[in-house]
Amino acid sequence: MSTIYNQADKNVRLTWVYITGFLVFVIAIGYVFAQAFGSSAILYIAVLFSVVMSFVSYWWSDKIVLSMSRAKEVTRENAREIYNIVENLCITSGLPVPKIYVIEDSSPNAFATGRDPEHGVVCLTTGIIDKLEKPELEGVIAHELSHIGNRDILLSTVVVVLVGFVALLADWFRNWAFWGGGRRRGNDENGQILMIIAVVLSILAPIAAMLIQLAISRKREFLADADGVLLTRYPEGLARALEKISADPKPLREANRATSHLFIINPFKGKKISTLFMTHPPIGDRIKALRGMDI
Repeated sequence: MSTIYNQADKNVRLTWVYITGFLVFVIAIGYVFAQAFGSSAILYIAVLFSVVMSFVSYWWSDKIVLSMSRAKEVTRENAREIYNIVENLCITSGLPVPKIYVIEDSSPNAFATGRDPEHGVVCLTTGIIDKLEKPELEGVIAHELSHIGNRDILLSTVVVVLVGFVALLADWFRNWAFWGGGRRRGNDENGQILMIIAVVLSILAPIAAMLIQLAISRKREFLADADGVLLTRYPEGLARALEKISADPKPLREANRATSHLFIINPFKGKKISTLFMTHPPIGDRIKALRGMDI
């Protein structure tokens, strides 16, 4: 029998399997590229660059995302009902009350950001505030608070940096090989084989890294659904909210590819894409999982 507790535990285990596999994958790709270059220095430089990018993303990712989304902060005085819902759920979860931002957009959606619970942010569109009933809105906000409590935002930032690192390393290698940088290494048979492997990996690695990123993102959504219901004790609220949000035909005007994975559902509506390339699990699967839970 599926319960809210074993569902959450299962998703945590699967997520760590993906993260471990991703890190092994990044190290292996970096090693092959470094061998093809004939020097480990390029790998050290790339790792240093990724650390710097991680630092920047860790400290300023929330401000960048909010600016890109044109979100504006609200307070208890000008959004009392929303503030009260967030505050009550935070008392239940033991989390500090995050800042609350609103995007002026009729498309219903929401996301969370912030590097840790002490710097958390919950962002809602005006559309989701206007179109959802209170139990449904509580389910959505509990989902976003779970992202904050589970450190999902930090995890997403690390994965995005790793994916960018792989893509950048692949671009460097292809440019270097194109301009003849691999001729010295390609003079012997082993060098030629290594060069062929490295060129193939430089093409496939960014695609594989992106697919791993999307898989991790999908697992975190299932976990946030489970933990969110643990706060509200009402799975039907979030299930109905997901039905309403997904049924709304309006895409989010301020959405972009860099931030789309943060929202509770994909903000680019009406576009049919393969499940493999989805940033979110299929809505039907999430609703089925919610309605199959016993609390």
